[in-house]
Amino acid sequence: MDLHYISATEAMKKFKNKSLSPVELIKAIIKRAEEINPKINAHNFTFYDQAIEKAKNSEKKYFSNSNQLPLEGIPIAIKDEEDIKGQPNTNGSLILKNHIATKTMVDVERIINSGAITHCRTTTPEFSCTSFTHSKLWGVTRNPWNLDYTPGGSSGGSGSSLAAGCSTLATGSDIGGSIRIPASACGLIGFKPPYGRNPQEPPFNHDQYCVVGPMARTVQDCILMQNVMSGPHPKDITSLKPKLTIPSTFENIKNWKIAYSMNLGFFEIDKEVQKNTLDIINKLKDLGAKVEEVKLNWDKKELEDTCYNYYAHLFANFIAELIPEHEDKLTDYAKDVGITANIVNRALAERKKINHPSMGIDLGMTLYQCNKTAGKMYEEFGPIIHDYDVFICPTLSIPAVKADINLFKDKIIINGKEIESPDLGWTLCYPFNMLCRLPVLSIPSGLADNGIPTGIQIVGKPYDDIPVFQVGYQLEQLEPWFKTNKFKPNL
Repeated sequence: MDLHYISATEAMKKFKNKSLSPVELIKAIIKRAEEINPKINAHNFTFYDQAIEKAKNSEKKYFSNSNQLPLEGIPIAIKDEEDIKGQPNTNGSLILKNHIATKTMVDVERIINSGAITHCRTTTPEFSCTSFTHSKLWGVTRNPWNLDYTPGGSSGGSGSSLAAGCSTLATGSDIGGSIRIPASACGLIGFKPPYGRNPQEPPFNHDQYCVVGPMARTVQDCILMQNVMSGPHPKDITSLKPKLTIPSTFENIKNWKIAYSMNLGFFEIDKEVQKNTLDIINKLKDLGAKVEEVKLNWDKKELEDTCYNYYAHLFANFIAELIPEHEDKLTDYAKDVGITANIVNRALAERKKINHPSMGIDLGMTLYQCNKTAGKMYEEFGPIIHDYDVFICPTLSIPAVKADINLFKDKIIINGKEIESPDLGWTLCYPFNMLCRLPVLSIPSGLADNGIPTGIQIVGKPYDDIPVFQVGYQLEQLEPWFKTNKFKPNL
């Protein structure tokens, strides 16, 4: 097996029995990144010399059997939206091209303090506000499985880096699918924790849609990282206590009851995604689970309008503040997000109906209405998840869109039908940001004819994280990815 594809779990076992050194691993990762990153454009900043020095310190700890931390010596890629004191953090924006962080954000602080080695930062779309990864500042990030396609977004650089073997673990954030979209498109494991599980920085810790979480190539690695990230933090009033620790191994899921929906009631689903999802359903049955299809009556327009409106009230307002001074530097997609926020704000101030291409909503659609919609959704979904151990659906409607997609010109066609709302219409993720207390794990489901992976979401009961990992773990044992050339990018 290529050393750059070794799992964090296996690497730490080898570190402890002294058959592998953290220095050997980081050098293998660096060599791989230097070779591959020019093709995929996943890393925008690198810290290789510092990483090797930190690996030498980790090596000493393993050789002396002293003070080994939970992620000691493991290379990790940090998304370029997180402040690490003294490092650049651009958020993919020309506006922040020369920004150097003056403090370290609480979620990354935990990772750094865990002994992980930060060797790079990963690309994002501007301000992480869309489902693909390209920006004026950093250009186009590509999917290592097929360079013509996106690795997804907004944690696309993290996804591309992991899938290419240019990092061992990576961070992500998720406000509408930004962990799960690249996890699916890159054949990875991505976890959207329930709101409050993992502490984060204000003001976004107060945004119920918004969470930070782990991305990895194996379920055990995702658990390893999640157990570092989770738990109460004195700087985050929304962080939950007590800390939940996920076990690393699980019993079988024989006799479990599992519900599934192919389309959540309204998504158009690509035929290859359907086939691979049904393959997973059959594997669950082979594992002894009882799997039943359930019907959801969620309304497409209501959910999309609610999401756009929610983003416009909270997430988009900090972009709106940049428009007067920096409009010429913003990407078209980020500018549209900010303009939408301004339209909502003016409508609220002037009591007018909102008229915008992506938002056909009335002034009455306030944050109160957004929460009312979420309540309505859970009135239907709650009894379903209550009666089953977990719920399954595809992560994305199609394997991926083109790497350089232009939301304002390019059409997304699924099964011969043009998809409205191209930024939301190809991802089944955002409904579970609306139902933010539900844990969701995305795992691979197969490969499409274009070489791009597909994925499924495993959704659990509110704040019941462990079962989603249990199902993911058991499915992974049947055919682990990145172990053979069948499930590894050909770069």
